[in-house]
Amino acid sequence: MPWTRDQMAARAALSLRDGFYVNLGIGIPTLVANHIPSGIEITLQSENGMLGIGPFPIEGEEDADLINAGKQTISERPNSCYFSSSDSFAMIRGGHIDLTVLGAMEVSERGDIANWMIPGKMIKGMGGAMDLVAGVKQIVVLMEHVAKDGSAKFVPACSLPLTGRNVVDTIITDLAVFERSCAGSPYKLIELADGVSIEEVTAKTTAHFVI
Repeated sequence: MPWTRDQMAARAALSLRDGFYVNLGIGIPTLVANHIPSGIEITLQSENGMLGIGPFPIEGEEDADLINAGKQTISERPNSCYFSSSDSFAMIRGGHIDLTVLGAMEVSERGDIANWMIPGKMIKGMGGAMDLVAGVKQIVVLMEHVAKDGSAKFVPACSLPLTGRNVVDTIITDLAVFERSCAGSPYKLIELADGVSIEEVTAKTTAHFVI
């Protein structure tokens, strides 16, 4: 069976290391905050100016003034702090964020990512993704393996406008996990969701990868 979104987020959380400063993108990546492994301490950063994001609040305990960059209500921790978005982007552009988990519409076999717009569709803006893929040390993509129309999202070359070139280190989908050792090297299939076969992944992937 393919992984649920929560299972995908829990798998992505295994990439976190003690002491990391981490940024979570909009969509499925925000669920990673609920799956931080026990025994490690990380600090979640948000582009709108916060360090120390906690798990999503319990229903009825939301604070409408406390939101992440995706305008979702969040919780704070005892060590949370707040600052301007310019300071937040200085952290990102200065290389002070260890890892980001981003959603994507497409990822290419060369590590390109397209995740900010579909031509002809209304968008709110590009957000911070372009800064994140340029300034963060490790890029993890968390996405459904195929689009709603069944087309592949892990592809030889992106057809949508790029967010960044040759930047993605790890791809986690509802079917599998792919990693590469360095920029330019091929992605390796390192893990399958329970009950998912290599044949199914291959049939739903147009990008080249190593088994």
